[in-house]
This record gives sequence, structure tokens and C-alpha cells, in this order.
Amino acid sequence: MTDTTRREVLGWLAGLGAAAVLPPGRADAAPGLTALRGVTLVDASGVRRDATIVLADDEVLAVGGCDLPLPRGCSVLDLAGKFVIPGLWDMHVHGSYLDRITLPLCLVNGVTGVREMWGFPPIYALRDRIERGEVFGPRLVVGSTIIDGPHSTLPGAQIVATPDEGRQAVRDAKAQGADFVKVYSYLDRPTLAAIADECSQQDITFAGHCSDHVAMGDASDLGQRTFEHMYGLPLATSTREPELRQAIADLPLDPAKPFAWFKQVLELERLASSSHSRPKAVQLAKRLRRNGSALCPTMVAMRVYAGPADRYANDSRMKYMPAFYRDLWRDNLRNWAPVTPQEIREQAEFLERRMDQVAEMHDHGVEILAGTDAGNPYVFPGFSVHDELELLVEAGLSPREALSAGTRNGTLTPGAEANLVVLDGNPLNDIRNTQRIHAVLTRGRVLGAAERQSMLADVEKAAQEPFRAAVRSCC
Repeated sequence: MTDTTRREVLGWLAGLGAAAVLPPGRADAAPGLTALRGVTLVDASGVRRDATIVLADDEVLAVGGCDLPLPRGCSVLDLAGKFVIPGLWDMHVHGSYLDRITLPLCLVNGVTGVREMWGFPPIYALRDRIERGEVFGPRLVVGSTIIDGPHSTLPGAQIVATPDEGRQAVRDAKAQGADFVKVYSYLDRPTLAAIADECSQQDITFAGHCSDHVAMGDASDLGQRTFEHMYGLPLATSTREPELRQAIADLPLDPAKPFAWFKQVLELERLASSSHSRPKAVQLAKRLRRNGSALCPTMVAMRVYAGPADRYANDSRMKYMPAFYRDLWRDNLRNWAPVTPQEIREQAEFLERRMDQVAEMHDHGVEILAGTDAGNPYVFPGFSVHDELELLVEAGLSPREALSAGTRNGTLTPGAEANLVVLDGNPLNDIRNTQRIHAVLTRGRVLGAAERQSMLADVEKAAQEPFRAAVRSCC
């Protein structure tokens, strides 16, 4: 504990001329101060070598050089040779309700922010408990229940059959505490337009799948903030788009077998990817960029679905997942995974073409977000963010660009939340160095190697216990 007084800290800041003040509510107590000294700071603003970062509990108080004077009583971490990045974000997660598994796995991997893509009241309550300090976890941004209709390929989605029902679903989501509205694959244009308009009136954003009945550019014009999984991108950039969209419109959906329709649409998307048009891609990128729409490709999940069902069955990280996941994931992949050599080859080529298109969109200024679809087969909370960063680089982004996608262009400047990751290697030289974690600092705590190992051991133990919670994955 520091014996620094609040008055001393304010005097120190005044002497530095630092653009930071103590947060409200700390009038009667000084913050716990920690300084990280000798690090190379890598964030969206650039690279600063031999830096000193001063933290006041959960806030960045000052950033300076090696000669930055420190207040009396400040705890100093000598981290010469280490690299510091902002805390990572996973922008597409399912399973936050498994709080003893998902939350610690994120934190030990330096993931200090999560966008939960299927919300319901217990997760909204968990989000609030985390912010009150009752539960130790990453920041949660939580979507609504998934809205689809008039039919859906997803069991459990909220079905809206008319524009008026879509509007009511938005109002309900806002009242329940959703941070954004999640839309899905089967919505028609009138209903999606009504949802978009109601979101504007309710001052809430909407995100999710690109509807298979609404072109990506049109959905972006309506205000859709993010598009998940690369769905809709091959169609929107194909010279065969009108023909293939008509084929989708003509597809019958059997409510008893909704996945069959979904899989047929994916096959049409695969065909679309082989007739890619660069001029169409440029025009689409202009619309997405103008509208502030981003892509969250979840390549790590799409990679699993593009290969044989048993390719990742023996992943060593399975020990951290609930026992029932092994059967659940195996059964899930029976619907998705290619089987014959030709199917495997076609799906691998399809994945590669979509990854190329994501890099192309990035090159034309479209924002890319790192998300994993954690909770789906062999996509592991926390761990898979690092896999996604690797795939973004494999697709064509530079390590710096992938890191920006993984940190939401975060910067560690005075006044920012003190969520940061200390690395043993330079992520700009090799993006895999984000996995060489020396420490994670979040919510006023320092998670060194021993703390993280203890948390992993607790997760492994929790994974062996029975779970009664309803499973919500996919999407």
C-alpha cells in the first residue's frame, strides 16, 4: 500500500503538467500508485521506448520517459526490455454466463474487454456486478437476444414477423439493459429498416449477421455497425450478385430443417467468392467507411468450420472447457465440417478467398475488429484472440494493424483505463509475441505469472464441475 496522499499526488501532477486528474470520488483517499518503468509502449499512437507509465488503481495517471519523477510511496515495477500494449478486446464472444471459465480465461490472456453477442438478463446482471467490483472480470458490452424473422435458422432466436414486431423487440432490448441490438440472417429489408429506425429513436446501435435478404452495403446504409463472420461479403463483391441473390430468394426454408437453408446460402457465398470484383469491393468499402460500419471476421471460428471435424479435437486447451463441450462441439461440427477431400479443398479455398477480401476491405480503410466467436467448436475464450491476431496477419494485415484491431485502436494516455498487457517480446516483430505475457494489469490488480497460473488451475477445476446453465453458442 502506498502512503502517498491525494494532495501530494495532485501536487505531483501539477508539477508535471500532466493531462490527468484523480477520478471523482477519491477526495478522502489517495489511489494506489504503480509505475511501470523502462518499457516500450506500443499503442495506436505509435511506439515509445524506455517509457514510464504511472497508474492510479484503474486509471493511467501519467506517461513519460525514463526520467519521469515519481510521487512518494509509488510502487515501481522495473520492466526493462518488456513491451506494453493496451488490453485486448474480443469483439465476438458467447458464453460469458460461464463466469468461472470465460471471465478468468479472458483475463489471463490479456483480454480485458469482451463483446457478448447473445444477451439475456443474467448476463446484464453479471456485467453490472463486474462494474461494481463484485466479480473480477473483463469489461462486458452485451447485446440483445438475437432478433430474426419471420423464420430463423437459429433455434432460440426472438422471431419478429413484421416491422412493428421488430420495433417492439428493439424497445424491449433497450428496457432489459442491452448495450446494442443483435440482428440475424433471415430478416427482410422492411423489418431490418424498422429495426434500424427504432434503434435510432432509442439511441442504441445494432450489429450482427448480414441478412441474407439485404445486401451488405444496404444494411450499412441503414446503420448496421458491425458485420460478423464475413457473411455477405463474397456476395456483395461478386459479379454474379444479382443471379445469386435471386437464388437465395428462391430457396425454400423448412422450419423443421432450418440449417439446410443456411448451408445452401453458404454454398452460394462460396460460389460468389470465385467471381470477386475489385471495383465492386472498392465501392462497398467506400460505403462501409462512410457509414462507420466495421467487419468482425471471426476467422478462427471459420477456420474450424472449414476443416475436418476432428482436426482440433485433441487441443490441449480443452481441459479448460466444461466437459459437456466435447460432445456439444463434436455434434455441432457434424452439420458444418467438410468430409470428402474435394469438400475439404473447396472450403479451405473459400476461407482463403474470404480472408483476402477482409484484407482488401482493410486496405480500403474499413475498420476490422478482432473477434473469435468463442463458445463455438474449438474457439477458446481468451486464448483464441491470439489465434485471431495471427490469422489477421496471415490474411495480409501488418502486426501493427492486427494489434490495432485487437485493442480497438486503444491508447495508454492519461485518463485512460489502466487495462494493459506486459509482453516479453515485441508484437510488431512477430504478432505471436502477444502470447508471451509477462503480466496483465486491470481493475487495479497486477496478474503476474503465479496469479495467472493459479487462475488457470481454478478454471481447470471448475471445468470438471456440472453445469446446468442453458448453452448458447453459435452466431
